[in-house]
Amino acid sequence: MGVLKRMNITVAFERVAESKTMEISDLITPKSIFEKLPVTSKKQALQELAKRAADFSEISERVIFDALIERERLGTTGVGNGIAIPHGKLAGLDRLYGLFARLEKPIDFDSIDEQPVDMIFLLLAPECAGADHLKALARVSRLLRDRTICEKLRGSDDPAALYALLIETPADAAA
Repeated sequence: MGVLKRMNITVAFERVAESKTMEISDLITPKSIFEKLPVTSKKQALQELAKRAADFSEISERVIFDALIERERLGTTGVGNGIAIPHGKLAGLDRLYGLFARLEKPIDFDSIDEQPVDMIFLLLAPECAGADHLKALARVSRLLRDRTICEKLRGSDDPAALYALLIETPADAAA
């Protein structure tokens, strides 16, 4: 096969890979939305989310919690504006999993802007999910940077409404 033909095939493959967008609906279900999570610290929030993620992922709560703590040691996942996106890669997962929680009361999360966190989007990925993990993180980050969406999320106590807001894809957020 000629060099030019291989280059064209590679470019075509990259375009196909780029065209598959990561959607929030690929990550969460209505049952992975938690409103008014009653936690008082970062550690307790990560423990509670690990416990709930264990029910969905069939990975032990302790393994999930340890992965999240290990990631936090590298640097906070409190990204600012009241939002945290803790994440980790785990052996034994068959796909990406997401959980969204609105906290009953804002907590200190060592956020980059030093502001308390009241919304957490937990993301768990298979150990070998390199690009998909990054796509999911980017998609969640883009969604939660939208101040209008965040205001609506903060204004609702209904899990079904929270889910609908999260999976809604504004035209400028799609990627």
